[in-house]
Amino acid sequence: MDNYDVIVVGAGQAGISIGYFLKNKGLSFVLLESNHRIGESWRKRYESLVLFTPRQYSSLPGMQMEGSADEFPSKDDMADYLEKYVNHFNLPVKLNTSVLKINKNQDDFEVTTNQGVIYSKQIVIASGAFQKPFVPSFMSNHTEKNLFQIHSSSYLSPNQLRSGSVLVVGGGNSGAQIAVELAKERNVTLAVSHPFKFLPLRLLGRSIFNWLEMVGLLYAGIDTRKGKWFQRQSDPIFGSDLKKLISDNRIMIKPRVIKADGNVVMFEDNDTQVVENIIWSTGFIPSYEWINIDGVTSPNGKPIHERGVSPIKGLYFIGLPWQYQRGSALVCGVGLDAKFIVTSILKLNEL
Repeated sequence: MDNYDVIVVGAGQAGISIGYFLKNKGLSFVLLESNHRIGESWRKRYESLVLFTPRQYSSLPGMQMEGSADEFPSKDDMADYLEKYVNHFNLPVKLNTSVLKINKNQDDFEVTTNQGVIYSKQIVIASGAFQKPFVPSFMSNHTEKNLFQIHSSSYLSPNQLRSGSVLVVGGGNSGAQIAVELAKERNVTLAVSHPFKFLPLRLLGRSIFNWLEMVGLLYAGIDTRKGKWFQRQSDPIFGSDLKKLISDNRIMIKPRVIKADGNVVMFEDNDTQVVENIIWSTGFIPSYEWINIDGVTSPNGKPIHERGVSPIKGLYFIGLPWQYQRGSALVCGVGLDAKFIVTSILKLNEL
């Protein structure tokens, strides 16, 4: 029977950051990864994806990403870096291992996987916030032969789409990047629920993340004055490409989509538009039904935690948006949360 001090569910940037600190402390642990290769969740994302954080802010504790600190890595650069990181620190990973259910006995966590059952004293959920793609309920069962629709998590390239116009729904950075790519050859409409706030990638020769760090915002905790203020701000769109295309009338902006009839969609302003393709860049909803433990999540399905520490003894989360600071769901900040959680793990391990 496999029994560990700690099991980490997920071996993306959040999980392997935990692994780095656990390895340094000498605890027995394993990282469970459902994919066949480290970094695969990055490789599966759309082909043109480039991070808006430069290499300097796209690295984990103990190992800087290779290349110029000011360059912006591609999704494949990120995937290769994570794979090198795991190999460099010789972190114990079980690939092709999906977690089906987690139960808690009196002293141990029982983790049922597609490879068998394993046990641990403590467990870290590092599966991240991007779990179940969200599509509005009025479209989830909508079928229309003249309309192609896809969630942004399944979008890879323009070649997937039918000919004709594209409606991108969602005003985050993924939706913005996809809209910019498609506007090179198609008529694109971008439907958003709030006005855009743009931030340049560089300001006065420095990365905008360098400035955010210098003024104390990037890693400010949600229990600080700066952190509370920063959390109330809407997420910005990084870069100027979308702003220019909107200004040049190459991308049309509309309010949120409220319903659809065939391939005719209606917006919140009651305007309608015929579209051939819809890309839903509408984010994700939490999915923790496989954690069979009372008190883990709130009624809306989100994890109950304080800085990633669950009220369930020995259970932790990492990689959640604003888990403690703006960088919590970014590569640059997840290591800070990992260090805090491993400190909590060590304290409990000593009891």
